[in-house]
Amino acid sequence: MIRFNDVSKYFPTRFGPKYVLKNINLDIPDDRDVAILGKNGAGKSTLLRLLGGVDFPNEGRIQSNRFISWPLALTSGFQGTLTGRENVRFICRIHGVKSNRATEEFVKDFSELGGSFELPVSSYSSGMKSKYSFAVSMAFDFDTYLIDEIMAVGDAGFKKKCENAIGNKRENSNIILVSHNMNLLRRQCNAAILLAYGRAEFYESVEQAIFRYECL
Repeated sequence: MIRFNDVSKYFPTRFGPKYVLKNINLDIPDDRDVAILGKNGAGKSTLLRLLGGVDFPNEGRIQSNRFISWPLALTSGFQGTLTGRENVRFICRIHGVKSNRATEEFVKDFSELGGSFELPVSSYSSGMKSKYSFAVSMAFDFDTYLIDEIMAVGDAGFKKKCENAIGNKRENSNIILVSHNMNLLRRQCNAAILLAYGRAEFYESVEQAIFRYECL
């Protein structure tokens, strides 16, 4: 279970705090694959960053005993001066996982980077970084995977590979998915959270959440 207790996230402005999320009280079950819905600026990516520990609430607490991934679309968490291979080793150390050659080669093969895997990550294009980020995430066995539009990356073959990889992981894990592709959310998720006006509402039905979202 992931629990939000009176969580607020705001940014200071000259006119006072601008709230993205305000007084969120929410439980996310372990046995649901959850779609995150909301208009642009509703706080979808902010919510994922809070869940992944990349950012922190200004108020309230998020409690969980789950091993949660970073947002899979996030490409800013790597050390730009290190190569793709060196970053795998670095991330393994951060998460207390022993790095090995098989893990490194898995990331290289899945990301389809070829020789660029031995170059600094700062030299990668945005598309290469996104593929690399996804591949690194797939090298770990997280309890919950946070996915932010990453399945839109690459050609049709790579998108299919991403969906298949997530499908395999979901045998023992769940996902929290942000996407504007309603058909993808229907295929991948069996519950939803709708963000609007700084609030969050949990839905057992993805279809009901999509209906409410389209009425905003």
